[in-house]
Amino acid sequence: MTMLLEVSGLEASYGAAKVLFGMEFSVPAGKVVTLMGRNGMGKTTTIRALLGMISADGRRIVFDGDDVTGRPSYRVAQAGLGLVPEGRQIFPTLSVEENLVATSANRHGATPGWSLERVYEFFRACASVGRTWATSCRAASSRCSPSAALMTNPKLLILDEATEGLAPLVRAEIWTCLERLKGEGQSILVVDKECRCAGKARRRPCRGGEGTGGLVGDIRGTDGRRHHS
Repeated sequence: MTMLLEVSGLEASYGAAKVLFGMEFSVPAGKVVTLMGRNGMGKTTTIRALLGMISADGRRIVFDGDDVTGRPSYRVAQAGLGLVPEGRQIFPTLSVEENLVATSANRHGATPGWSLERVYEFFRACASVGRTWATSCRAASSRCSPSAALMTNPKLLILDEATEGLAPLVRAEIWTCLERLKGEGQSILVVDKECRCAGKARRRPCRGGEGTGGLVGDIRGTDGRRHHS
């Protein structure tokens, strides 16, 4: 099985407080992996360290066969990692179309590439292209943020608490879209604290302990193996 992402020895601290202790996990090409753990276990810190958004020690990060360890965050993103961050983080004064065009890129010649029309098909709320995007509408922003990430044509799509605080119907829509993406062979790393949500991906979970890796295996079974502790 070809690994798209391999992370080993990932350590990170906030001041004197160490948060990650030798975190390691991998994402196979064309698969969905879930990183699970309770609040405060270091899930978001793992993603930030992976993407070069915070300093980290003792790490080795190989993405698509290329060692990206120590690269600045914009270089890691250019390598083909697309992030849907916790809190959405869109441009509140821009229209839907402007938000999506602002992130549009196809550096690796993806075929078919993500266009506005293709994104609208996945996230129907983005069809109202003339309206200003309101940050107070959490359901709308929850669709815009992953749409913007897809417009970068990522090799690996990372979703950090993508459905946190959303209404059940909106959560169901997001997971349905992820199912469709999975069916098209999109590699996805889902960060979530609930096993029932991660189960929608029906792939390999990595359940985190306090700043470590956890169990990796098919989420439908109970034969997960200890990946790191």
